[in-house]
Amino acid sequence: MTFSAVLLAGGESRRMGKDKATIVFKDRPLWERQLRILLDLDPEEIFISARNSPAWLPHDAKLLLDEPPSRGPLSGLTEALSAIRTSHLIVLAVDMPFMTIEQIRSLLGRVLPESGIVPIVNERAEPLAAIYPRSAALAFTAAITGNDFSLQPIVEHLVRTNKVQLVQVSAKERDLYRSVNEPADLERA
Repeated sequence: MTFSAVLLAGGESRRMGKDKATIVFKDRPLWERQLRILLDLDPEEIFISARNSPAWLPHDAKLLLDEPPSRGPLSGLTEALSAIRTSHLIVLAVDMPFMTIEQIRSLLGRVLPESGIVPIVNERAEPLAAIYPRSAALAFTAAITGNDFSLQPIVEHLVRTNKVQLVQVSAKERDLYRSVNEPADLERA
């Protein structure tokens, strides 16, 4: 098994009021914290998915821009799965600052050669901290040409076609998957 990694940083940050990627959390911008986790996993290639080229783009990452009109994370995942040369793609959203490298390694340890892993948090799939096989690209490409840009139906389809397995997250791991969407989320952290 080989893997690439993508940092999803293409959100509009409407509720936050400013670019979430540049928000400083525990002394580092969110993009830097999340990218460090992905780099420490030693992927064969690393991508940054965004709507526009960010000022903070690191030199060792490949930029993937959403095809207009952007369909949110669906656009980023579709572009990344189409771009990888490896068997799997690790996905991490920029706004999940509680995620740890140990948690992603735990997910990696459960991946089977022909499928990926999508965690279940509070009885709902968490597709933005997951691992997808390259073969999932067809499902994402089909979805982006449709009318429903939600990731939940895609995950359900991938489960039915044995492209991903769902993994229940324990009660103590749930907080790792929290995202920060508005200033109050940061204050509670």
